[in-house]
Amino acid sequence: MPFPDMQTMPRRLRSSGLARTRSRRAVFLAAVAFFSPIAVLAATPQIEHRLAVRLEPDTSGLQVEDEMRFPEGKSEWIIILHSDLDPRVTHGEAELTELDRAGHLSRYRLQLDTPGPVTIRYAGSIRHAMEQIDEGMGRMRQWSLGVIRPEGIFLDGNSGWYPRVPDSLQTFQLSAQLPAGWTAVSQGAGPGDTATGRSTWTEPHPQDDIYLIAGRYHVYRSDAEGFEAQVYLREPDAALADRYLKATHDYIGLYSNMIGPYPFAKFALVENFWETGYGMPSFTLLGPSVIRLPFIIRTSYPHEVLHNWWGNSVFVDDSGGNWCEGLTNYLADYWLKEQAGQGAEARREMLKSYGDYVREGTDFPLVEFRGKHDLASQGIGYSKAAMVFHMLRGRLGDPLFEAGLKAFYAQNQFRAASYDDLRAAFEGVSGQDLGGFFRAWTRQPGAPWLALADVRVDRHEGRYRLSGRIRQEQPGAAFPLRIPLVVAQEDGKSTRRFVESDGADTAFEAELTSQPVRVAVDPDFDLFRALLPGETPITLSTLFGSDSGLILLPADAPRPLKEGYARLARAWQGGHPQWQVREDAEIDDLPSDRPVWILGWENRYLEAFAEDASGFAIDTPKRQIDLDGGQVDGQSESPVLTRDLKGRQLAWLATAEPAQLVALARKLPHYGKYSYLVFSGPDSSNRIKGQWPAGDSALTLQLVPGPP
Repeated sequence: MPFPDMQTMPRRLRSSGLARTRSRRAVFLAAVAFFSPIAVLAATPQIEHRLAVRLEPDTSGLQVEDEMRFPEGKSEWIIILHSDLDPRVTHGEAELTELDRAGHLSRYRLQLDTPGPVTIRYAGSIRHAMEQIDEGMGRMRQWSLGVIRPEGIFLDGNSGWYPRVPDSLQTFQLSAQLPAGWTAVSQGAGPGDTATGRSTWTEPHPQDDIYLIAGRYHVYRSDAEGFEAQVYLREPDAALADRYLKATHDYIGLYSNMIGPYPFAKFALVENFWETGYGMPSFTLLGPSVIRLPFIIRTSYPHEVLHNWWGNSVFVDDSGGNWCEGLTNYLADYWLKEQAGQGAEARREMLKSYGDYVREGTDFPLVEFRGKHDLASQGIGYSKAAMVFHMLRGRLGDPLFEAGLKAFYAQNQFRAASYDDLRAAFEGVSGQDLGGFFRAWTRQPGAPWLALADVRVDRHEGRYRLSGRIRQEQPGAAFPLRIPLVVAQEDGKSTRRFVESDGADTAFEAELTSQPVRVAVDPDFDLFRALLPGETPITLSTLFGSDSGLILLPADAPRPLKEGYARLARAWQGGHPQWQVREDAEIDDLPSDRPVWILGWENRYLEAFAEDASGFAIDTPKRQIDLDGGQVDGQSESPVLTRDLKGRQLAWLATAEPAQLVALARKLPHYGKYSYLVFSGPDSSNRIKGQWPAGDSALTLQLVPGPP
C-alpha cells in the first residue's frame, strides 16, 4: 500500500506546525500508510461513537468499549487501531479481521453481517516517547504519538486509541473513568460531574478526530451567551484562570460578530504537561511555560480561539491547499496588531519572514501548502497567505471583505473548503470576477520584485503632471497588483493613488495642483512583494534563515567559555550541515559570501565587527556597550548585536557566564525579528530588544528638496 505523506495527522495539529516534518523516524512514516486525505464533502461517511473508557496513568493502561453506528448501505469498513490493543466484537452481528500492521497501528476489516450498531472492546497500553522536531536553525519542538503516564495523558488519532475509519468524520459521546483527582478533556460539552473520577463529553458536530487529554486539573468555568469558557490548570491559580476566562469571552465575541456564531458548546484553555501550542475543536492545549508568558493571552491565544471557525468547523480541503493558517494568522495575529496601530510594521515583518527563510529551492505555491514543518513553509503558508488576504481586503474594501468572511463561513460549516470556495464566497458578495487574482496568488510561487523607473515631472499652466513606470522584475509571470502610490507635495498635502498592474511594465501618471517632492511605491507594505535593500534592517532572522554560514569561536576564551560557545554552535549547526564552525585563529578574513556569527568578547574579529558601527559602540577592554541611549555591562549581561558591514551579514554574541549559553542557544532563534538584544540574570531574561532603523528604499524617490 502506498505511503501518503503525513495523512494520519489530525487537521489542526498538522496546521499548527508542530506535527509535520520529513525528519521523523521510519516507524512513524510507516504508520501513516493506512490513512488517506480527508476531503470532507457532503458524501463523507459519518461514524457515531459511544465510548466508555477507563484510563490507568500509573501503568499506561487503556480499556475501551466503543459502540459504533455506521451509515446504511455499506457492510464492509476499514478501521485503524493501536497494535497493542487486541480488539474484539462483543455485540452486533459482525466479524473483525486484522489485515496488516505498520509502525504502531493495525488495520482491520470490519464485516457487518446485519445492519445495526457494533460494539468493539479492547485493552492495552499506549506510551510513546517524546520526539524532537527540527523547525529550523536552533529551533526544536517536542511531539509524541500518544502517551498515558502519571504526568498526564495525550491521545489523538495518531495514537490509535479509538477505532478510526479512514476518510470519515465522527460524532461521539465519551465517558472516561480516571483515578480520583483526574479530569479528562475532549471536544464538545462536558466534563459533567467529575467528583467520582468520571468525565463525560458529547460532540454532535462532525469531527475529523477525537482527542482525549487528561491530568490532575483545577477547573475554572464561566458561562457566556451560547457557550461556556473553561480553564484547566495543573496547579491552582485563580488569577491566571480569570484572565483567560475574560479573554475567551472577549475573543469569541469579537469573532462571532466578524464571522458568525461560535459553533461549539465551550472553549477551554488546557495546560499540557510538556510545551505545546495545539488547537483542537473547542479547546487549546498549551504548555505550562507558554500559558504563563504574559504576551500569549493577546498573541497566540486569539489565534487558537479563531481556529474554531477556520480549521475546526470549516475544514481544510488539503487537495487544494491549506488556506486556514494564513486566514487565521491574518485575522488574529495580524488583525490585533493593526487595531493597535502597528499594521505597517506587522506587514513588513510578514514580508521579512518570507524573504529571510524562503529560498529558491524551498518555495512553492499556496495550493501546495499543507502545514508548517519549518520556517520556510511558515513564511509561505502563514505570512504570504495572510498578505494575500490583506490584498484581497484592500481590493474589495472592509464591508465586502467582512461580508465575504460571513458568507464563506455560512456556506462551508462542517465541510471541507478550498481556495475555490473562498473565491466563490467573495465573488458572490462583491459581484466581481476574482478568478485571475486567486489563480495568480495561490498557484504561482514567488513574490513580485518591484522597481520604480522613468519618473519625471512636467509643469503646464500652473499644474504638475507626474509620470513614471512600475516594473515587476521577478522571474516568471507577473502578478495582479493594486499598487499604492503616495505622492508628497510642496504644499504639505499627500496624495494616495492606486496603479493597477498585471504585467511586467505599468505606466502611471497623476495630475497635481502643487509641486510633487517625493513619490513612494507601497510605503506601508500593503502588497506581498520582495523587500528591497533599505526597507528593513538586518535582524537575527537574516542569519538564522540562511542555508549556509560560519560560526566563529574565540580561540583565546577561557576553557569553560570556549567549550560553552562550542556547544551552542553545535546546537545551532545540528541538521544544517552548510553551517561551518571554526575558530577565529583559523581564518584570515571574514567571508563576504555568507553570514557570520562572531562569538565572545575574546574573538579576534570583534574589532572588525564594531568598526564604524552605527547605533552602538563597544569598549572591549571595559566590556561595556553604549546601545540605544544606555549602557550595557558585559561583565554581568549578555549582548547580541547584528550589523551589515560592507555587504557582510554579521552577528555577535558574548557572555561572561558559560551557564547562560544553554538558555541563549534555546532562546535566540525565537527572537528573530530583532536586531539587538541584551539578556540579564541567571536565567538569561531579556532586558533590551529592538531593531535598527530602516534605510532608504529604491521604491521611494525624492524629486526635489522637500519634506522628508
